[in-house]
Amino acid sequence: MIDTAHPVMITGATGFVAGWIVKLLLEAGVTVHAPIRNMADASKTKHLAELAAKTLGTIKFFEADLLKAGSYAQAMAGCQTVFHTASPFVTNVANPQKDLVDPAVIGTRNVLEEASRVESVKRVVLTSSCAAIYGDAADVQEAPGGILTEEIWNTTSSLQHNPYSYSKTVAEREAWAIAKRQSRWDLVVINPSLVFGPAINPHTTSESLRIVRQIGDGTLKMGAPRMGMGAVDVRDLATAHLAAAFTPSASGRYIINGVNSDLLEIAKTLLPKYGKAYPIPRRTMPKWLMWLAGPLAGDGITRKFVARNVGYAWKADNGRGRRELGQTYRPLQETMNDMFEQMIASGLVTSKK
Repeated sequence: MIDTAHPVMITGATGFVAGWIVKLLLEAGVTVHAPIRNMADASKTKHLAELAAKTLGTIKFFEADLLKAGSYAQAMAGCQTVFHTASPFVTNVANPQKDLVDPAVIGTRNVLEEASRVESVKRVVLTSSCAAIYGDAADVQEAPGGILTEEIWNTTSSLQHNPYSYSKTVAEREAWAIAKRQSRWDLVVINPSLVFGPAINPHTTSESLRIVRQIGDGTLKMGAPRMGMGAVDVRDLATAHLAAAFTPSASGRYIINGVNSDLLEIAKTLLPKYGKAYPIPRRTMPKWLMWLAGPLAGDGITRKFVARNVGYAWKADNGRGRRELGQTYRPLQETMNDMFEQMIASGLVTSKK
């Protein structure tokens, strides 16, 4: 049962995942407090304001800086539930410490320490990632039974190798450390696999959008690597966040993953509908070719990454979320077709056949 009597704060409200959480909250009649970096730039929040105007809920914007302590006090006032989704998701950065780790860790610290100061807060839902559970697909082979569970932590990522995964790992560990230092609010963590699906704001940016663009624009027309990964629909992920927030018995970490797959199989879901008009990959890119070409692509792909991710199966157990949150998942083909259709309509992908 969603609590509509108290406002809810959500960081990163203009982002890919948070946009759907905001939509569900507004449709339920919740007052959403959305801290943003620049109140003067209405273009970033216009789509959310328009969405709120069509729903039972209300959205209020507050200026806040993820890296500034005390910045969330006004936005959090009166809230019993806090969603912290804001964190950079990029794989190719010049300075991993400054561009990934600092925003993830310092931002998490500032939000959760504010929660400890605001007496109304009862629950914090943190958007972490399966990246905090594993670093490379090769790590999955070391998991009990070859399957990732919530008990596992990423121990192979670093500033030098998979810095994004490292940032998610240290940020989540920081969250649990802060949660244990107090007893008034409880922490529930959502660990999604790679997120796909249509966006509330079709002009948003995300790493998954970049991947799907490469699937459709011809970048991978010669073939896609069998790079093991999980996939989840952004709409299902938003539902999981609400269940984590408003299910009193929810606790700990939850893997939210719709399907165990790989990049080629994900791409192939688009073939029936879009294969004639777009250069969707149909065959496997050999690992040796990916090993040679990956570092030249400019996407931050190293040969170590290729060696430890291409050709490995990826499996995760999503049973805890199904049992305790009532989580369900839509078919991957529906997710990908909805996302690709939106990208075509927005001009993000054009036919090159």
